[in-house]
Amino acid sequence: TMKNPVPQAASLLLEKLLLLVHVRPLPAGSGGEPPAAAPGYYDTSCFKRGDLLEVPRTLFIHFGIYLGENRVAHLMPDILPAFTGDRRQIQQVVTNKRLILGVITKTASIRVDTVEDFAYGGSILVNHMDRLFEDQVLGSEEAARRAEKLVGATAYSLLWNNCEHFVTYCRYGAPVSFQTDKFCETVKMIIRDQRSVLASVLVGLASIVCLGLAPCTTLPTIFIPFFLWMAG
Repeated sequence: TMKNPVPQAASLLLEKLLLLVHVRPLPAGSGGEPPAAAPGYYDTSCFKRGDLLEVPRTLFIHFGIYLGENRVAHLMPDILPAFTGDRRQIQQVVTNKRLILGVITKTASIRVDTVEDFAYGGSILVNHMDRLFEDQVLGSEEAARRAEKLVGATAYSLLWNNCEHFVTYCRYGAPVSFQTDKFCETVKMIIRDQRSVLASVLVGLASIVCLGLAPCTTLPTIFIPFFLWMAG
């Protein structure tokens, strides 16, 4: 007999949602701060100013623009810029709580971090998206300058303004997100299924198990797919 595809799809949806906004589970006793890779963990000698860096996750990719001298500009959901302009506080590594609240309130920052903090231990691909844009690639210095001009607080949207939109605007002149398009298609497939109510319940239960019982973890997991479907 065939297995019910809805629970599997719901589990996949939850995983994709968390990865899309770069939620990274923290070890117990970490105090809410993710561990940082040791300085020099990555060989930056092969990176050039203006390069587009990709860090593949399980299902999604995080993007940034290399600025030189071990610095990467990248867009991260973050609630803190909505409450303070203190750069020293904002520049601290974004915790999961700050990140999730940033997604909910649609606030973010385009920040500059070390390659180690940006990549978070993942492997890095360089200019891998160039093959998709062919003759649209801007000059490396132009890409870096665009990224530097945008550093600071910004609005956040899973659909219209995420880390991929940021880098494609900087390097190719057009803000697009291929992985968001794929994510929306998955969401629509689940929502349109006649058992979508069950799928939503399973997503909510999975979020409680994975992230704990709290409105900021369970409600977005249920409502965000619906909003994505409406916006699509």
